Parts: sequence; structure tokens; C-alpha cells
Amino acid sequence: MIDFLFDHLDQYGDPKQDIEKCLNYALKISESFGGFALMSSDNGTTTGVVIVNRTGMNGYIPDNILVYIATHRDYRGKGLGKLLMDKSFELAEGDIALHVEPDNPARYLYEKKGFTNKYLEMRWKQPQQ
Repeated sequence: MIDFLFDHLDQYGDPKQDIEKCLNYALKISESFGGFALMSSDNGTTTGVVIVNRTGMNGYIPDNILVYIATHRDYRGKGLGKLLMDKSFELAEGDIALHVEPDNPARYLYEKKGFTNKYLEMRWKQPQQ
């Protein structure tokens, strides 16, 4: 799953160690609220992966964050992303948030599935010492 996401998230991906931390969180390998991971395949070829983490902040922040979703580049445009999203909606307990780059074409799928943009996300990082 980690290698698949690293390879198929393209320019929207993260380093493998970050993807691994996310997966470990979802599977409760590390201390966490958990979540889940989904993988689709076709004749032994991984075609898609989703990782959703529970936030533990029920009520004031969405209960879940869809951290990663990717489809194999040879399977894009065939509805697989929609199927993976639908299965994620079935499995998630509570609301789901996600972050998407403004130029990511997947943004249109998310909007079709009902995601809205309520806030502009801003981040502050600790200075490096």
C-alpha cells in the first residue's frame, strides 16, 4: 500500500515515511484513534488505495480525515475513485474531511461526491533550530 500510494499519488504525494505513519495510525499499529485502509485489485494488480484516519474530535472537527486516495494510472477515468469513495463513506463512522490541492483534478470528483470547501486552510510550522 505504501509503495502504491508513493508511486500513484504523483505530484500530490508525500514521502514514504509519512505514508507509513498514516497507515500505522489507521491500523492502530501506533497509538491512535484508528481508521481504515482499503485496497482494490484486478487480477493481482493493485488498482486503488484509500487511507482514512479517525480524528477523535467528534462534533467540532469531522470524525475522519481521508488522508490518501489514489488509483492506478492505467485505471483512471473508469469510476474506480468513485467506488473507493463510496466504500469509504459506508465504512466511516461520522463525517469525513479531506485536503486537496486546488489544481488536483480529483477535486472535481470530491465536489461531485458532496465535499464542500468551508475553510481556507492555513498552517504554521515550528521554526527549524
